[in-house]
Amino acid sequence: MDSAIIWFLIGLVLIIAELAVPGVILIFIGIAAWIVAALDWAGLDSFQIQLWVFGLASLGGVIFARRYVKGWFSGNETVATEDVDEEFVGKIVTVISDIEVGGFGTVELKGAPWKAFSSAALLSGQQAEVIARSNITLEVKPRS
Repeated sequence: MDSAIIWFLIGLVLIIAELAVPGVILIFIGIAAWIVAALDWAGLDSFQIQLWVFGLASLGGVIFARRYVKGWFSGNETVATEDVDEEFVGKIVTVISDIEVGGFGTVELKGAPWKAFSSAALLSGQQAEVIARSNITLEVKPRS
């Protein structure tokens, strides 16, 4: 079998495997194999040079193009911090466990318990308003 066909088939298998393996890496190795196949068809017969081209093209693709192409496979959707905060800030929550002045407790938001901080005392069953979010902790104040 011609070596160009072998390189082409290796590339095809790697590109198809990318659909099953997460990471967006195999596609670049497959494309590198196709580049070598094209060069082989064009007359590059030295196996040592083919391996160098394959290695450099694979490495270059993974290092330089992966970050751009990865968004095509996994979605380039970014969520702005303001959008996330709007989902929480201003919402009314119910205090599940008492919160002492400057202390932590638990509140319920959208049916789920959240760790909460408050600079005012809040009792269990009382309603509060979310004024900020820091990671998975909500800062709340007594509802006015």
